[in-house]
Amino acid sequence: MTRSFKTEVCDYSVYLAVRLLICFIQSLSLRGCQKFARIMGWIASDVFHLREKVTVENLRASFPELSEQKIHVLKRQMWEHLILMVCEIALTPRKVHQTNWHKYISVPQKRKLVGRLLEDRPLVLVSGHFGNFEIAGFAAGLLGFPTYAIARDLDNPYLHRFIQKFREAKGQYILPKEGSANRVKDVLDTKQTLALLADQHAGKKGCWIDFFGRPASCHKAVSVFTLTSDAPMLVVYGRRVGGPLQFEIGIEGEADPADLPRDLAGIRPLTQWYSARLEDMIRRAPEQYWWLHRRWKEPPRRRKKQKRPMAA
Repeated sequence: MTRSFKTEVCDYSVYLAVRLLICFIQSLSLRGCQKFARIMGWIASDVFHLREKVTVENLRASFPELSEQKIHVLKRQMWEHLILMVCEIALTPRKVHQTNWHKYISVPQKRKLVGRLLEDRPLVLVSGHFGNFEIAGFAAGLLGFPTYAIARDLDNPYLHRFIQKFREAKGQYILPKEGSANRVKDVLDTKQTLALLADQHAGKKGCWIDFFGRPASCHKAVSVFTLTSDAPMLVVYGRRVGGPLQFEIGIEGEADPADLPRDLAGIRPLTQWYSARLEDMIRRAPEQYWWLHRRWKEPPRRRKKQKRPMAA
């Protein structure tokens, strides 16, 4: 479909604005980025009230024991985290290298994680919109472990190419969300690593499980990849544990189809299992989760069974 001249100009203008913002961020120190994120987080949360309704509803329902004041603080901290995440993405290619990555990233379960990545089997890494998942993918590629992720193309082609370049610079390859079934199969058949964000709403036909005490729809394919391809599933995270660019990459849980308990040998129980692991890691640092997106939507209504006519 041909794009109009107006759309081209608008998209390119947004792209230029983003590039200028990144140039500004790259001129700041890490401490300067933290101050910038704190100010911009306050503006987004307390001045413009961006996505306030959805964010507050999600926080109230997920943490009913918290006061309104604490909910407000979490909302502001979430925005500060998101702004700081953008700053870290802009600074990472310049600051984090193969010789100094340990200065910024700790891996407490390094032996277990590296062992899984080196196995002669496919691997499924499951995470969510928590911490800085972009940094986790960047770090894996930097250390020689390329990953393949599934993501929808951005509507702005200039921004899409720019972000794609950042992701693929160290070996984090992106597969399109639509029409990539054969490529995903090739990744698993060739015993490579598939990295997925598994906390997105999957629609009425998804697998409905419990997430923070409410029904949530998940993509069935996440569990299918493990159950049908001998690919161990690792629930992983990249959580900020200090100031800017200070991260811990860890494993929250693992499920190996070669030794899978009977109560997890199915799409729904395995989906519920990894969702519970995601919930556990989010509860430890709730300010680092994307509460602004509509994770919870109304579950499909059950059809009423029609009464059969009585026999004459």
